[in-house]
Amino acid sequence: MIYREFQDLKLSQLGMGAMRLPVVDGKDDQIDEAAAAAMVEAAMKNGVNYYDTAWGYHGGHSEEVMGRALARYPRESFYLADKFPGYDLANMDKVEQIFEKQLEKCGVSYFDFYLFHNVCELNIDAYLDPKYGIFDYLSRQKENGRIRHLGFSAHGSCAVMRRFLEAYGDQMEFCQIQLNYLDWTFQEAKEKAELLKEYGIPVWVMEPLRGGRLAKLTAEQEEKLRALRPDETIPAWAFRFLQTIPEVTVILSGMSDGRQMEENLATFETERPLNPQEWDALLEIADGMLREKILPCTGCHYCVSHCPQGLDIPLLLEKYNEHHFTGGGFLAPMFLGTLPEEKRPSACIGCRSCEAVCPQQIKISEAMADFAAQLKKA
Repeated sequence: MIYREFQDLKLSQLGMGAMRLPVVDGKDDQIDEAAAAAMVEAAMKNGVNYYDTAWGYHGGHSEEVMGRALARYPRESFYLADKFPGYDLANMDKVEQIFEKQLEKCGVSYFDFYLFHNVCELNIDAYLDPKYGIFDYLSRQKENGRIRHLGFSAHGSCAVMRRFLEAYGDQMEFCQIQLNYLDWTFQEAKEKAELLKEYGIPVWVMEPLRGGRLAKLTAEQEEKLRALRPDETIPAWAFRFLQTIPEVTVILSGMSDGRQMEENLATFETERPLNPQEWDALLEIADGMLREKILPCTGCHYCVSHCPQGLDIPLLLEKYNEHHFTGGGFLAPMFLGTLPEEKRPSACIGCRSCEAVCPQQIKISEAMADFAAQLKKA
């Protein structure tokens, strides 16, 4: 396992993210706990010591499952990260209540790492508003040893991140951003990394494979990469890209099964940063993907809890992307034919509640209307 130094700690560069744990019958809020525990066991045996969960993952059950899985190991043998769920403005006045509940759910007396979750356009004003006392409360928990290291995650723009850093930057020890070779230009990841470097804040990476999008490429794209590194797997290329960026400390991967865990563990046995030719090849592939105009949904499920119709928006966007990319076809209509009418794209009422919490800032209502129109036409 590759390790990175962070202050007086040695952190495994591969961290286990708990947003996409194995589930039962495809239900996001029903985690396959035995399978998740087996993945934690494999990670621990192979040197992974960083584990990341959050209040809203898997319908609120990720913290509980990860807490029970990690309780089998000495507390000093792993580092646990959790987050204050500011992606939902209804939580802003509940920081103490939520923090105490998180410790209880995880079965720990302190968090090694704790983050302001998803700093973005939706919540930056509230995060900076002293009336909620979020920063003051979390700072006190750090002083009391219940938070060892305080940081933040961000899906917002560079401008939003700078506002946050101007207020709290001298107290932030790390920052988690969406960083991969597709988002290097698409979501200002390069500029965000440079901003953090300006503040001397190390980078934690989320979505290294962009929700799995970078785990499988077209045959032509894969052939181009294999010509450069015949022995490298396609997912490993995304990790090697990140290993090339000096400021990257921890790379979180939301693995969903044992096979993914096994492959990632093998990748992180060695460090193989890219040379300039390989770096450029990846960015050229990313440019081609972006030209295809696929909506950048990462399946985070924030939107689902805010949909009054109860639509499985990530699933519908996945089918929309497939339908849009192929210019039609039978796969999406065939699948949607298995859903009840009230769970199809046409059931979207265009309220835009989902868009208010979408980290990717996708115009979901417009996509649903377009999808419904395409299906009706077909």
